[in-house]
Amino acid sequence: MFKVVLKLGDDVSTDIVYPGRFMATVLPSETPQYAFADMVDFNARVKKKEIQPQSVIVAGKNFGCGSSREQAASCLKGPEFTVIARNFARIFLQNSINLGLNTIICPRIEAGEGDDLDISATQVVNRTTGKSFEVVPLPRARQAIIDAGGLIPYTRQRLLQKR
Repeated sequence: MFKVVLKLGDDVSTDIVYPGRFMATVLPSETPQYAFADMVDFNARVKKKEIQPQSVIVAGKNFGCGSSREQAASCLKGPEFTVIARNFARIFLQNSINLGLNTIICPRIEAGEGDDLDISATQVVNRTTGKSFEVVPLPRARQAIIDAGGLIPYTRQRLLQKR
């Protein structure tokens, strides 16, 4: 079971996820402290590690639009968020996959902060409302990268398998 800790609307830009003034910080171990920095209360909870791993951020359409900054994905990967959105901006989605961030495309998702979700490869069930929503699966190769923890661990696994 996963808990929704943040509900967002459409067109959430990478500047909202990871404000540009923090671009000098690129280490994945340091970027989480700036996740949603301008959403002061939520950011404080992230910094204090009050949010459980695998907690869910739910968003509308075009999540991660704007710049191609990789930090927008890495700051969410650090606290092990799962991001469920109606759809994702193309570059953000690829950055997320490369970093192993759990991203789920769910075009009709309805969930609010505090809702409990069951997530499978084919659907998201909102246990709070009793409604089910179909998931658009990623291509197998992309899902394999996420499952491996990102492109580097995936490549490492593949190379070891060839030996």
